[in-house]
Parts: sequence; structure tokens; C-alpha cells
Amino acid sequence: MPVSGSRHLCSVAAALALTVAAPATATATTTSPAAPAALREVMFVGNNWDGTADVIRSTGDFARIGRIGVVPDKQQRMAEINADPIRWIYFQAIRGGVGEGHDQLVDDMYSTPDGKSLVVSRPSFADVVSLDLATGRLNWRFPVSGYRADHMAVSPDGTRVAVSASTSGTVHVLDIGTGRQLGSFSTGDKPHENIFTKDGKYLWNMSIGEVNTALDAPWLDWTKGDRRITVVDATTFRQVRVIDMRERLDAIGLGDYSDAVRPAVFSPDESKLYFQVSFFNGFFEYDLATDRITRTKTLPKNPATSEDRTTWVNDSRHHGLSMSPDGARICVAGTMDDYATVVDRTTLEEGPLVPAAKPYWATVSGDGRQCVISESGADQVTAIDFATGEKTVSVPVGDHPQRVRLGHVTADWSGPSAG
Repeated sequence: MPVSGSRHLCSVAAALALTVAAPATATATTTSPAAPAALREVMFVGNNWDGTADVIRSTGDFARIGRIGVVPDKQQRMAEINADPIRWIYFQAIRGGVGEGHDQLVDDMYSTPDGKSLVVSRPSFADVVSLDLATGRLNWRFPVSGYRADHMAVSPDGTRVAVSASTSGTVHVLDIGTGRQLGSFSTGDKPHENIFTKDGKYLWNMSIGEVNTALDAPWLDWTKGDRRITVVDATTFRQVRVIDMRERLDAIGLGDYSDAVRPAVFSPDESKLYFQVSFFNGFFEYDLATDRITRTKTLPKNPATSEDRTTWVNDSRHHGLSMSPDGARICVAGTMDDYATVVDRTTLEEGPLVPAAKPYWATVSGDGRQCVISESGADQVTAIDFATGEKTVSVPVGDHPQRVRLGHVTADWSGPSAG
């Protein structure tokens, strides 16, 4: 689940020339082209159980700027679900399983390049919506195939958004401005993380298989389904490569490790992929050129964490990775071990273990100096200095923060207007 916010501004249309009736000696006048609205870089924090997104500063004190509700149509969606027995069953299953007894109302989100809209995937409602940041109203809605929406990714130019439809084994790619589907492709079981390459040419998807069963012993790993990385051409959506980490793990003697690739992040030159897998307290380094796992980093276990795998949320042990812009350090969210830490990429030595309550995601601050984690168990986000590995600040947010993404709002935004 690598992370980069939309950083490009859209042009706006020039104003229409207005011809004014005047004496023959006068000249027609035109209006000046409208200037693009000034934008402010921010971080969006998705509060999954609240159904809200907090907007905080992207650097410094990370103070909250405003909040937007992402389920203004909740009553209508619930009426549809209650009228459809199959959808109702899936809705209840999501609540009781992956939702830990709660509705999943926001998984992922990105702002549009003009800073005027927020695009959100809503697992329990099986859709992607665009919200007007000025009013909080819906711009468009795209129902995904199947019964649950999951992780998204935005293209480097900010114009396309990819979303995993986890129960149908499909990734949809949408026009971020209109919600029109541009294409889709098939994946393994339960597609999860999506990553565009920095040139926008390829889209990587990681499928994680069944993470809600209690068949968690290593010898039952085969029951978890088809887990693989699917790489497609981001224009044609044709498959160009499939990577099964089962073969790569077996090759280095790690046959008992899960091959369900969770959050992942590329090195700056995209020659290496760093990724987490289910049940593992650590991460792997994968070399794209040689097609093999080159290094394994095992991180400390928290003695207070139960060794009963069935108690780990959605088969996670560690869930969240980000990398400093220079590629020197990797930030790891040790979800079930209740800490985060910064790892030197050259030596793989970890820094201080920063206590955190079920950290669920890791991203990079706007200035690139800090790792920002979501503490889903404490309803806050916490910044950790990449250079020192020490915590700098924590900021309260809503109920069960998960994804944190960089984005933009208009410079004077402080929340949707009333009414």
C-alpha cells in the first residue's frame, strides 16, 4: 500500500471573449484569462470507521485544517443494501470480518490536481466517489465490480485513479475528473495495493488472497488463494508480467513464509521493490533485474504480541512502508507489534522503536523529512524524523485512521461550506 500525492496543477479554460456593442471607432474588449486557483499542499487522513477524512498540514506541526464527511449519501446507500439480500450479506460480512465490527467507510483517497475534489474508495459501499471539497456534495459515483472497494493509486499526472475491487479480482482505472472507466484488468485473489511506476507507463497490483479465514498455520498457506503481483501496461491494461513470490521465497529457503505481498515501495530508480508479507515482522528486498529476493530484514517482535496468528488483524503483522525521497531510509509500520521504526536502507539496521498503537500505514511528509504513520489504535497520526528515527509530533484525528495521502486543497480551504 507506496505513496505519493497528486502534485500537478490543471490548467483552466480561458474565459470567453465578450464582444461589446460600441461605436465604429471603438474596439471590442475581452476578459482576461482566469488564473488557476492558488493551491495548498496537505495530507488527507481517512478515518475508516468514522466515514470522514481529516485534512492536516503536510509539514511542520501537521495541525488539522479541516474535515470532510465522505458518506453524504449514506442513507441512500443503506436503502439499496437493505433491499438486496446478497449485498446485505456481503455488507454484514465486511463489518464482521475486515471491519472488526465496524463499517468500512473510507479506505483510500486522493485529491484531484485542481484541489477541488476528493476521490474516495468506500469498502462497505463497494464504490468510488468524488466529493466536492467546497460543498461536501457528490460529483460522481462509480460502483466497483463485486462487493468491496479497496486500495487505490493515482497516476503521476494526477488524471487517472486505479481501485482494487477485492471480491471480483479486478482493478478498475477511472478518469479522476469524471469517474468514467478507462479500462480494467484481472488480478489474483483479493487485489490490494496498486502502484503506478513514476513514468506512468505501468501499473503494479498486489493480490493478497483470503485474509479473513482462521486457516493461518504455515502448512495451510495453500488455502489462501492465488496471490501474485500483476503488472499491466497502464494505457492498454494488457498484462506484461506476473510475479509469484512463492517461487522466490522458496528459492531462498523461506517456504514457510507467506507470499501475500502487502504494502510495497520502489527505490527511487525503481530497480528494487521493498515489500511486506502476511504474518511477517519485517520486509524483503526484491531486485527487478535479476528477478530474485536479495535481502530479508527481520524486525523485533513485541513480547506483548500474541503468537496466535488468528489474533492478527487481516493476517497482518507489519503493514505500512514508506521511503525517504533520497532512498536512504525505509519507514516501517509494525502494526501488531505496536511500533514504527526507520531502517537504514544500506545496512538494514533499524533505529529506535517508536511506540505506536496499531500503526496501519506509513507515508512521507510534504518536505520529505519525516515519515507519517497512522495510529489506528490511538486515533492519531504521528511524524517520525527520517534522519534521527525519533518521533516529532502526534496529531489527533478521527476514528480508526488508515490511509494517509498527500494532496492539495485550495489555499483558503478550511472545510466544506454549510448547506
